[in-house]
Amino acid sequence: MHPTRLDGGQLANLHTFLAVARRLSFAAAADELCLTPSAVSHRIARLERSLRLRLFQRLTRGIRLTADGERIFAALEKSMAELDAALYPEADAEPSGRVALHAHPSIAQCWLAPRLAALADRHPRIDLDIRTGNGDADFRGGRADLALYYADGHFPGLVSRKLMDEEMAPVCSPAYAERHGLAADPARLRDCRLLHDAQAWRQAAHDAEWTLWARRHGGESLLPPRGLTLDRSDLCLAAAVGHAGVAIARRKLAQPLLDSGQLTLPLGAFEPVERYAYYLVHPKLGPMPSRLRAVIDWLQQSSAG
Repeated sequence: MHPTRLDGGQLANLHTFLAVARRLSFAAAADELCLTPSAVSHRIARLERSLRLRLFQRLTRGIRLTADGERIFAALEKSMAELDAALYPEADAEPSGRVALHAHPSIAQCWLAPRLAALADRHPRIDLDIRTGNGDADFRGGRADLALYYADGHFPGLVSRKLMDEEMAPVCSPAYAERHGLAADPARLRDCRLLHDAQAWRQAAHDAEWTLWARRHGGESLLPPRGLTLDRSDLCLAAAVGHAGVAIARRKLAQPLLDSGQLTLPLGAFEPVERYAYYLVHPKLGPMPSRLRAVIDWLQQSSAG
């Protein structure tokens, strides 16, 4: 019979679901819960049967939340925050203190920095300390409380929340597109200079994003052998604005430059990136300090807008 209210078994399975949804990994959730991955998988299967919903989409490499999974995950996160506030009423009504955030440089420059005024207005007593780098955050000794990555969602031993999916497409300046006759003709790329982000994600090859795009559009033979390589996506975009060549753009980073007319999409619209997304990551915590919860909530709300 289809249940009409929660029982103890469902609560345990929902707790397991929350751990898996935060990490998008059965193995990482099993590590946190001191269970085997098989036990975690069985709990999720029981929950899906009980709710008559599919909560996760199984991919070739990893998993992702379905629309129902996203809905239930958001409800559980909200409920956990309310429960935390009820259990720890002594927490400051207005969060305060320092929060150290490590972020990849491009997302910090193009997406996070333009939104910081909104955070300061909402939480004036929080001092956000942002440090950028392409490497991993150092969570020891307060060097970082949170990290914002563009990655595949695999963070062993850490808690992760997916903030945003991403889309990608080639971009260049309007003048460069006209000079090289690029309008909707990928074959003309052979006469162009490509701009490569050497560190698009952890351990990425220098031409990884172009290779992903080319495999969808006729194969790597489309790509010319020459190019310029930089170590940040925002630098590739800046070079494209300066007529240096054609870059692979992520929509979350490039949209303002497209809106202003500094860049154009010569070869068609953005397409979803299947494996990589933006994640907020932090160590496993006990009761979460209100200042961290406030920043996490703000980032999640900002990314949903």
